[in-house]
Amino acid sequence: MSRARTFHHPIRQFAAWLLALIASVLLAAPGHAQQPERRALYGDENIAVSLFADSAPQAGGEWMLALRFTPKSEEWHGYWSNPGDAGQGMRLSLDLPAGWQMGEALYPVPQQFLISGLMNHIYEGTYTVLVPVRVPAGADVSTLPRITGSVEYLACTDKICVPQDALLTAQAGGDFARWRAEVAPLIDARARFAIAGQTLRVAIPLPADVGLADPHIFVGAPRLVKYAAPQVFRRVDDVLVAEIALDPFGLGADAISAQKLTGILSFGDGLGVRFVSVPGTVPTGGELIAGPQSAPIPPLWTLILGALAGGLLLNIMPCVFPILSLKALSLAHAGESEARARAEGLAYTAGVVLACVALGALLLTLRAAGEQVGWAFQLQEPGVVVALLVLAASITANFAGLFELPSVSVRMGGERMGAFGTGLLAAFVATPCTGPFMAAALGAALLLPVPQALLLFALLGLGLALPFLLLGFVPAFRRMLPRPGAWMERFRRIMAIPMALTALALLWLTVQLGGRIFGLVALLLVAGVLLGLFVVGRLQRGGKMAWPAFGLVAAPFAAFAAIALPSLYEAPSSAAKASIHNPQAFSPAALQTARASGKPVFLWFTADWCVTCKVNEATAIEREAVRDAFADAGVITMVGDWTRRDAAITQFLTEQGAAGVPLYLWYPGGSSAPKQLPQILTPDLLVQLARQKTGTTSPGQTEAGLR
Repeated sequence: MSRARTFHHPIRQFAAWLLALIASVLLAAPGHAQQPERRALYGDENIAVSLFADSAPQAGGEWMLALRFTPKSEEWHGYWSNPGDAGQGMRLSLDLPAGWQMGEALYPVPQQFLISGLMNHIYEGTYTVLVPVRVPAGADVSTLPRITGSVEYLACTDKICVPQDALLTAQAGGDFARWRAEVAPLIDARARFAIAGQTLRVAIPLPADVGLADPHIFVGAPRLVKYAAPQVFRRVDDVLVAEIALDPFGLGADAISAQKLTGILSFGDGLGVRFVSVPGTVPTGGELIAGPQSAPIPPLWTLILGALAGGLLLNIMPCVFPILSLKALSLAHAGESEARARAEGLAYTAGVVLACVALGALLLTLRAAGEQVGWAFQLQEPGVVVALLVLAASITANFAGLFELPSVSVRMGGERMGAFGTGLLAAFVATPCTGPFMAAALGAALLLPVPQALLLFALLGLGLALPFLLLGFVPAFRRMLPRPGAWMERFRRIMAIPMALTALALLWLTVQLGGRIFGLVALLLVAGVLLGLFVVGRLQRGGKMAWPAFGLVAAPFAAFAAIALPSLYEAPSSAAKASIHNPQAFSPAALQTARASGKPVFLWFTADWCVTCKVNEATAIEREAVRDAFADAGVITMVGDWTRRDAAITQFLTEQGAAGVPLYLWYPGGSSAPKQLPQILTPDLLVQLARQKTGTTSPGQTEAGLR
């Protein structure tokens, strides 16, 4: 069965990719050119290979040879002829009688192997490659000819790649009937292809009744398409139309040899067909079978309004609650004068907008480089969360009066820089979760040209900062604030409580990301920083120079954490977290199996750092009424945990037009397309969907909930 696999450890990702590259170069080195006396340089210890010959050849006919590859353990895998973004295909040389010609090797349907955004085409387990040989008419076939040769290939695990080679001598025997059945057969009709802009479009004749659980095209031409890009499939009568993004750094049409494009169409269940396509007209339209939704990108003006409204609503979303204390103090100070209020409003807005644009630009850059990341990707990195933990603890200490921050301003006095910094922090922490109106805007931002995408990110920040900006420029709003006074110091002390709770939440998230020992060392780092700030406060109250002492106290703790944290990191378990539904962990293969059962499927994507996700789970998902309704309707539950970066989940979110979490999908039994549920779930929505399946709730009632 074809399936996509991913690595989660970045060092292992890079090391495996580098080893694959080095091994590929070794195989391609001039020293590997055929010599008069051949010998195996590397051997076939990791994936053994044997050459088999079918029954006696017939003059003027086709004779079949077979290369049987057998890994020494299940961790080793080999490669298809086009290995994808990395790896190395097989190189075969045979010593044949004069006039005998070796044909193109025939492979089984390969599997997808996704590593750090790079897609490889591999085979796991034992597999066989057939090699047809054209026997000339009049050839002497009275005895079986002695066939020798050599083969070079690559054997890899999740951690290492090793070049392999072997000297071959054909032997009789082998299960050729089964091996022929395992090879992807060639379809009779000729396929057509066309290049439209940056998209390769292929039309493959395929009867409409052929099941396609999870289709994927393995393109034979190297350096033509983006192998990891989502592929779109539509049916137009008895023609399957596929759309694949071209590689912007590839060879383009020059990669297509002799105006023929070959490949293998995988049906998604280990079966597939081989096709040969020629330039021609490719139909448009048709029924969407797989891939991103076919709905066009909304007009830009609606996306602009969506980004602005989404940012505005973030001010009342649970994701923003931890930073409301920062805003409250800034708003109170802003009431002292109109000039200062406007200055702080503009500075705060500049900080928010700059942070949103910077995060958006970094997101687009990483995606363009092949990284599978989405919105709030910064909170998927343990190092970033540890830094936020230290920052939140420091702000808590400042609010509690442990120390005072020096007055810093771009104009040597005032608090514009403080408001600007507050805006930066507000956007950085407040945007992990997407709210209403944001989903369409951020999803489209990943597909739009860069200038338009950055405009949407800027408007998202403007919406988030809009209430504060209005307070700075509308005197009537400012008059609603209490006058500055001694109460502000007491208020600041009170605001230390929500900031402390934020720090505790970040500490919990640190443990979820890196393990308990990792979290303990992070806590030790926080203790060292707080100790340094305590010393700073004591010196400040004595009128002495304070901040050099902070460096002396905190530096040993920071140095120890910098050394210890990377080595103590523990990758989180891939098992689904505790739930009353006992959901399956998401994977494309698991979703395919669940949908094939014909039962309804409820799939949700969440993350430990997403407050909106946790609120929805507490109020609408993890409820006994929902569990009972799901049990009555036979609903299969599945969850995707996006707490840490997961390329498969990110790719799936992109296919659904979502830039982040939460995402809730309902698959009615037998349906080819899911219903995307609101990002804020009502308590009874899931119960209504399940009862609709059993016929106890009217469809109109459920559709109203979906709207």
